Amino acid sequence: MEYIVSARKYRPLSFDTVVGQAALTTTLKNAVKSGKLAHAYLFCGPRGVGKTTCARIFAKAINCQNPTAEGEACNECESCQSFNEQRSLNIFELDAASNNSVEHIKTLMEQTRIPPQLGRYKVFIIDEVHMLSTAAFNAFLKTLEEPPAHVIFILATTEKHKILPTILSRCQIYDFERMTIRNTIDHLKHVAEKEGIKYEEQALAVIAEKADGGMRDALSIFDQAASFCQGDITYDKVIEDLNVLDAENYFKIVDLSINNKVSEIMVLLNSVINKGFDGGLLIQGLAKHVRNVLMARDPQTLPLLEVSDQMRQRYEEQAKRCQIPFLYEALKLMNQCDINYRQSSNKRLLVELTLIQVAQITQPAEDGASAGRKPRRLKSLFKNLIQQSQPKKTTAPQVAAAEHAVSSPATNSTAKTGNTASKPTEPVGQTRTTSSPNPTTRSISGIGFSWNKLGQKGTPKKGGMQIIPGSINLPTGQDHTNNVQFSQTDLEFQWMSMCNRMPQKLSGIATRMKNMNPMITDFPAIEIMVDNDLIKQEIEDIKGSIIKTLQIYLHNDKLHIEIRVNEQKEVAKILSRREQYEEMAEKNPAVVKLQQAFDLELA
Repeated sequence: MEYIVSARKYRPLSFDTVVGQAALTTTLKNAVKSGKLAHAYLFCGPRGVGKTTCARIFAKAINCQNPTAEGEACNECESCQSFNEQRSLNIFELDAASNNSVEHIKTLMEQTRIPPQLGRYKVFIIDEVHMLSTAAFNAFLKTLEEPPAHVIFILATTEKHKILPTILSRCQIYDFERMTIRNTIDHLKHVAEKEGIKYEEQALAVIAEKADGGMRDALSIFDQAASFCQGDITYDKVIEDLNVLDAENYFKIVDLSINNKVSEIMVLLNSVINKGFDGGLLIQGLAKHVRNVLMARDPQTLPLLEVSDQMRQRYEEQAKRCQIPFLYEALKLMNQCDINYRQSSNKRLLVELTLIQVAQITQPAEDGASAGRKPRRLKSLFKNLIQQSQPKKTTAPQVAAAEHAVSSPATNSTAKTGNTASKPTEPVGQTRTTSSPNPTTRSISGIGFSWNKLGQKGTPKKGGMQIIPGSINLPTGQDHTNNVQFSQTDLEFQWMSMCNRMPQKLSGIATRMKNMNPMITDFPAIEIMVDNDLIKQEIEDIKGSIIKTLQIYLHNDKLHIEIRVNEQKEVAKILSRREQYEEMAEKNPAVVKLQQAFDLELA
């Protein structure tokens, strides 16, 4: 006996046997019962959901001589029998993918003039109608709008957006739905019982998920699994046959993440990758799993789980162990990983880092710097460092010196508001007459320095020098000494640190200063070599601030700087290839012998 695949063998022959399109089939049956038929229909939707099948059933019901009270074909009259035996002369099926030219449409239009020999209508089913060319669509327009009374067109397509709007406006449009997993499982059960095949519901659920909403795909995969399993479709065999990642891995990862077992998650990830599965596939599947766990926490969202009854129970059990903040944060991390996966050059590391972060969501907060938790807030961190840098007992003059090193909050605020006049900052070590009421506590808003008047006309070059913004651990009046010896290495380090801290408006001169190499000539005198007078003038404008900054960080008040322009050196002549060869030959005669031995020519 000839073998017929399940997708053809169990193709629906009536509206009642169509799976997953109840509303649509009810509409078509009511149209047949009432006799209110349009002249053109458009069936659109994903692949394998029954568009062409419904078109054939509808065409047979239209021409049935004795339709049932429900609007179904009787399957007994001559019209129904001729259609079932594929010899009907009133129902034409055209594949627009291979008949998409103007000539094919013109031939079809000629056939519409001939009235039906048996039945009331001539029905033309045009499949994949979006494949018609623009010229063919235009040739089809007039006939589609005003066809003969005995003609009905049924168009089917998977890509409605490719059809001309003038065609869409002339048709009744029916949008077919994707098959749900539950409908697919129920239909596969029916087919398995008809074929006498044993099955596990969880295995059929895997097939339904793999089909992605297409019944034809589900039946094709079902035949494949039945051949592999030899009549006994089990979950393990289906997973092996379809090369699908076992959902058990997702349950294990979530349970391990709740318990912060990072090492075991890394071992599980390694085993999954060694089986040939992609890390991105694991992240996508895990994100879907966490979403299902989140849906299982609330009875209202429980129907959104398109899984088997056994899997739904497992989701509910795991949902009881997971807190909602953990699920939200895990979804956020995996979604970010999925976005960055394609652009990542080290995909495995990206997946590992994501799983580590997921495993640390429920980890208690730790105070250590290497705790692996979220970074501490910068404000509190700065406050702690400032408090640590302050001595336990500080006199008023020392506090004033420290305040000057960190700078006053009024420096930046007056520059923005203009309410008070900005005063030059006093040199480090100079005391103020006022003191802070609480010398051990500093406000974060006080960290900052003013460069607003730097380089402007009228800015005092002496006595009103600014220091370049630095780290929060500036030396205070207590530990400041005047004549500390510093090395060339210390000088280069502080020079580079100062360049990195310079404000944005001085980024140009800061970049040039990074390429300079200050040298200690006669301690504590420092010499800076520049390329031209223009750069020298730029550095001269901020020389006072540079000196003050280096004095503070190198702890030497006698430090001073001399700026000198490099002497112009003789420009070396650029030699041609011939001149380079002659120079090489003059220095090494063996080059000439090599050229003569191999009869080489200069390119």
